[in-house]
Amino acid sequence: MIPSLTPLLSSWLVNNPDLRVVLLFGYEAYKPGAARFLNQVLEPLARSKALIAGGHVENVFSPERECCGLGSYGVVGLALSGPRIQGASVLLEQDVSSPKAAEATIRRLKAANLPERNTLGFMFACVGRGHNYYNNQRNVEADTFRKVFPNIPLFGFFGNGEIGCDRIVKEDYTLCDTDTDSLQHGYTTVMTLVHLG
Repeated sequence: MIPSLTPLLSSWLVNNPDLRVVLLFGYEAYKPGAARFLNQVLEPLARSKALIAGGHVENVFSPERECCGLGSYGVVGLALSGPRIQGASVLLEQDVSSPKAAEATIRRLKAANLPERNTLGFMFACVGRGHNYYNNQRNVEADTFRKVFPNIPLFGFFGNGEIGCDRIVKEDYTLCDTDTDSLQHGYTTVMTLVHLG
């Protein structure tokens, strides 16, 4: 447990019934203590009804010197709250290694039935899931997303670890399949839809 939940409480990331989506980016995750720190941040978020998604990036840029300094590790993110925000995410696990399996998984996002207008797509993929993962086929996951959601813009990156799970957050309803341990992954992709209302 985080020694003090004060930073999470003051930023409305804990005990906020209106919190719907949290996009997290861990940086310098390979440093000693970084994994434990991220678990301490994820633990209270995993118990919330919010959709949690993101990944590990090598470093971040921040104009403030007390944040994200050279050699430090941590987490930055974006939190979205309010009754009109909706989200859904699916995890393309390690065994999803063919275009057909990728499409079947991404179609589960379609089944969440989020409105496609005012919606953004996010893709957080492992650097190991490039064309070599799909038998020399390029852009399998992004192209499949485009096929299933032709009118939703897709943003994302290849990182060094992924954060997320299968979860749907709509109005006062949350369907989730997660605990703290199952939010962090390797050799996977987390596909996320965020409807802004």
